[in-house]
Amino acid sequence: MANPRLLVVGELNVDLLLNQIQTFPQLGKEIIADEMDLCLGSSSAIMAANSAAMGADTTFCGVVGQDYFGDFILRELERKSVSCRHIKRLQDQKTGCTLILNYGQDRANVTYPGAMNALTISDVPFDEPVGYQHLHVSSLFLQKGIQNDIEQLFIKARSAGMTTSLDMQWDPAEQWAFDYARCLPYVDVFMPNESELMALTRTDSISDAIEKIRPYLNTLALKMGKKGSIGISSTQQITMPAFEVTHFVDAIGAGDSFNAGFIQKYMAGAALEDCLREGNLMGALNTTAAGGTGAFCNLDKINENIKDYWGIELSLS
Repeated sequence: MANPRLLVVGELNVDLLLNQIQTFPQLGKEIIADEMDLCLGSSSAIMAANSAAMGADTTFCGVVGQDYFGDFILRELERKSVSCRHIKRLQDQKTGCTLILNYGQDRANVTYPGAMNALTISDVPFDEPVGYQHLHVSSLFLQKGIQNDIEQLFIKARSAGMTTSLDMQWDPAEQWAFDYARCLPYVDVFMPNESELMALTRTDSISDAIEKIRPYLNTLALKMGKKGSIGISSTQQITMPAFEVTHFVDAIGAGDSFNAGFIQKYMAGAALEDCLREGNLMGALNTTAAGGTGAFCNLDKINENIKDYWGIELSLS
């Protein structure tokens, strides 16, 4: 399908990135970061922006405040060709913000959710005359307004003829209040990383975690960072190695870019192996520029960089 229509439902925030930090913070002391960037944040927004850069007709559904950060997010999404017609602005809410302290390929995050919690299932445009092909939901535990309705959200998406994907992300409260046995049958592609899957299933190994959720899966796209990814469907299990990165800058949004690459291929009807490979490629590309969207200026630049770094001719169909 040319220009598949993607609907992303999720949280919106800015990222304030501090890099080249001299040491870890300590109470009562001040430290120095040699670099700072303010950029579009949120797992959902990064996935949406990079999907649009790759050619998908992408619409975002979320909530921001009537403030500078809200203006910044809308401007950045529109600049990335993401439709913002289903983003609500609230006078009584502040837009979310994540402070990110980068230490090499690891980081510490502090998030102020703000308006994220105000998004509800009633805000999702299931009744639009022109439907969407695919629904992607991310950062479940940061969105209290839809958390209790997540199963119904996917049921309604299925009823509207959409395929679905979920990247639940980390639970800051570490309660993992997600009934995966009830919800995952309505999720076409479940997209956690290793630590999230083990925490959700309360297991100590990936193999145990996979076996625990396997009865409820349609497709699992498990992100494993430098180790690549694992794809599991009803008929196959595939391990796809990561692409080596020699121009590493930071890993902010790498998992979200994996999601964008995987879902782009998935919407085109590609095989699981091709979806995983595209996910790994876009996750690797993400790490070559600062922030989650820096490496995804436009399709021409994406093509050029992938050819320069890995000698690959990109095909998104």
